[in-house]
Amino acid sequence: MRRHVRTASLGLLFALAGALAAPARASTAPLTRDDIAWLRRASFGIDSATLERYRELGRKRWLDEALADRGDRLPAAIQQQIDGYEAIATPPAELVQSYRESLRQVKSMPDGDVKVAAKKIAQMHGRELLRQAQQAELLHAIYGGNPLKEQMVWFWLNHFSVYGNKGPVKLLAADYEEHVIRPRALGKFRDLVMATLKSPAMLVYLDNVQNAKGKINENYARELMELHTLGVHAGYTQQDVQQLAAILTGVGVVPPRQLMRGARANRFGRFGGERPGVVRQGMFEFNPARHDASDKVFLGQRIEGGGFGEVERAVDLIVKQPACAQFVSRQLAEYFVSDHPPQALVDAMADTFQRTDGDIAAVLRTLFTSKDITATVGAKFKDPMQFLVSAMRFSLDGRPISNVRPLVGALYQMGEPLYGRITPDGWPLDNASWSGSGQMAKRFDIAGMIGSGRAPLFAPDGTPPRRQPGERPDPPALDGPLFAQAMAPWLSPRTKDALAQAKSPAEWNTFLLSSPDFNTR
Repeated sequence: MRRHVRTASLGLLFALAGALAAPARASTAPLTRDDIAWLRRASFGIDSATLERYRELGRKRWLDEALADRGDRLPAAIQQQIDGYEAIATPPAELVQSYRESLRQVKSMPDGDVKVAAKKIAQMHGRELLRQAQQAELLHAIYGGNPLKEQMVWFWLNHFSVYGNKGPVKLLAADYEEHVIRPRALGKFRDLVMATLKSPAMLVYLDNVQNAKGKINENYARELMELHTLGVHAGYTQQDVQQLAAILTGVGVVPPRQLMRGARANRFGRFGGERPGVVRQGMFEFNPARHDASDKVFLGQRIEGGGFGEVERAVDLIVKQPACAQFVSRQLAEYFVSDHPPQALVDAMADTFQRTDGDIAAVLRTLFTSKDITATVGAKFKDPMQFLVSAMRFSLDGRPISNVRPLVGALYQMGEPLYGRITPDGWPLDNASWSGSGQMAKRFDIAGMIGSGRAPLFAPDGTPPRRQPGERPDPPALDGPLFAQAMAPWLSPRTKDALAQAKSPAEWNTFLLSSPDFNTR
């Protein structure tokens, strides 16, 4: 049976190239092919709630609601699950301080099996906190009431990428998504840049915590321009990198013990205030004692030495560059439209970016009201995150799950774990990076896991229910009304033929989820 499933599926998977170029076909369904194509790009995968809201509002009002950041809600059971994660409920300074204290206690123990076991427990706790951050983001993506915003949270998490396994970043990842990226996903790009610049996760990951007067570290300054804002071909120089690094000296993190001691002193009325020029916000700190206060010349502009104001002035200069508008607009167009989006579309988005001072929602409005958003139906191959989230939105259709671990594991299997990119460029999002035969074999396995109902998604302790010998799990019914409305009218002949060969509901589900029709948008 497994060989039969793989053989039929391979025909679908190797048809992807043809599917990418397949022409649109007319339909008499209540929602047109154009409507569905638009929704598949605007949402993180279609479910019944998204479909009905679109029907109720129409495209313009649906987009208005999404870009206004309304309807960003979760089912009560999912919100309760996220709120219960230690990584979400505990302030990041407490997490870091507690983790470091546990490691210090282990270090002070005499060598032996007890010390080895204690160290393993501490390390497992750190990994669990990272896993909770991954689970929280997946739950938001699958169940979030504003699916366009959820796409943008994922886009910015990847754009401003941090690596969870570097030092304490694993303890800070949940805070990074929840309080840095998510609130600004549809706001001003400058605010997003400044929030990531102040994020302890970013400052630790790209080494700016080590950047001080007389001991310059250029790592964050370089990536801030090359990967986050301007792009490698923007025309800035190595001197600009050096000057920005000097501007960023003193931008770092408050030691958690000091932060917590200061908070306690303030609570009991013994806190004497900060030194002049110190800027603190949570764990973020600008320390003027570590800052190079000399005048700088950055991007052709003179910046007078003056503390944290230099940082704000430098960010203002960066985000107002035409190269920044072009770079960000192209990244968005490549993500939503095609690997090679029309230059006229990028130019229109960049013009909106500059005219609105980097208003992300306004730029997205230009994108989603353009003819290009549906002119290239099927041109984008889903990356693993898009595939997994869209498969879960489609198969669960709002049904709450209690165990997210199999989904976290699925992203690892497909090679795109959340917070798992070691290099700061984020996961690639072009077609070629995710359409190879090895990826397709993994993706077929994940489709089978979802389509058969094997994953213990509804088991609170993560263990599948006990079954009698030969008893199989119940597969989800994917051929229901949602399929009839959102997929059936536009399936390719190859996919229809493959589905007709299915010998069981689980096999039918697997063929559908691994088909070119489902894996492209």
